[in-house]
Amino acid sequence: MTVHKITSPDDPALDDLCARLAATADDVDRDGRWPAEQLKLCGEAGVYEWFLDPQHGGLGWNAEDSIRGYMALARACLTTTFILTQRTGACRRIAGCRNQVLKQRLLPGLASGELFTTVGISHLTTSRRHLGRPVLAAEQTPSGFRLDGMSPWVTGGAAANVIVMAATLVENGTPTDRELVLAVPTDLAGLSVDEPLPLVGLTASSTGPVRLNRVEVSQDRLIAGPAANVMLSSAGGSTGGYETSALALGLARAAIDFLAGESIKRPELTAPHDALAEEHTRLVEDLLALVRGEARCTKESIRQRANTFVLRATQAALSAAKGTGYVVGHPAGRWCREALFFLVWSCPQPVAAANLCELAGIAD
Repeated sequence: MTVHKITSPDDPALDDLCARLAATADDVDRDGRWPAEQLKLCGEAGVYEWFLDPQHGGLGWNAEDSIRGYMALARACLTTTFILTQRTGACRRIAGCRNQVLKQRLLPGLASGELFTTVGISHLTTSRRHLGRPVLAAEQTPSGFRLDGMSPWVTGGAAANVIVMAATLVENGTPTDRELVLAVPTDLAGLSVDEPLPLVGLTASSTGPVRLNRVEVSQDRLIAGPAANVMLSSAGGSTGGYETSALALGLARAAIDFLAGESIKRPELTAPHDALAEEHTRLVEDLLALVRGEARCTKESIRQRANTFVLRATQAALSAAKGTGYVVGHPAGRWCREALFFLVWSCPQPVAAANLCELAGIAD
């Protein structure tokens, strides 16, 4: 079947791609294998080009269109779309850096889909910040940097040609307050990718640790730093941002669609469906307004609301499916497991605390 390039989030070609992704989403979940074919379809449809400027071989979609695209894809297959966010996060950090040689070397292949990249940065954002010593340390050398340690949460490490990794600068064996970001080729000596972790959901994302044992990375691979708070100061997006909320709302939409279909045969489901659909519309409107710079709410509040909503919407679908939904292979059960992902992945501490209080019944 011919795959047409998607030129906007309103392009019928996006509907065609989503239909093909949705048709295999249960297989991806059940098999737990890296969705190479699904990612190939995305590349052929031009999805990788959405997020890069024309000067780098992309289409240069604006933030609102990108978020709408993410929601449509997440509605079809959350695993594939999550992988795309990690790939896009890496691409954007490369595209936003000042290292022109690195951009010329990598961006054409990333825009076309010839190369795959991902990120290993969570240990400097929401994961393992509580530890007294750096998880991944970088020592400056005459030719660049020597990396020692691990990045605990890397998606698709075994499929990547390059991993955008963050590390803490160490001088004379002592950690400093400076950090750096590097584009690390995966074929360097001393770099190894662990077996993926068996996750509750999204196992096919092949997420797990990448280990580095005295890996020598040349200076021309530097993206940002060394500097304090390099993840905040460098270009390329922030953790727990709009994209994660968009994925949650996309998944919730799939559950609401299921309720819509069931309500045709079972009128008692009409009111719950209508209430969830109306709330979903409000959340999407607030998210898109925020992306446009119209501050109806904060990034943290929309994330908290999206987290709560996707849990409720998917559990409503499971309740409507009854016992059938609890059998492995039914999408309602998969959606419920996937919804748990948003409580733990790139979840800023204020959002995690607010969700925990809400679950405990002590929210304001």
